[in-house]
Amino acid sequence: WFRSFKYEEGYLTQYANIREARAAIKSYVHTYNFERCHSAINNQTPASYYYPALLIDHAA
Repeated sequence: WFRSFKYEEGYLTQYANIREARAAIKSYVHTYNFERCHSAINNQTPASYYYPALLIDHAA
């Protein structure tokens, strides 16, 4: 995810301070793991592919 973050977010954004950068990283990691589908794992999100039991509460 780090290379993806660098090219899709990090290099394109100038952060005002470290707090803003940390918030952007946190948001990107959440999107990457819970919302973004990955072709290498049959167009599923990593969270649903590797940890389906953790997402039972989100589906209800």
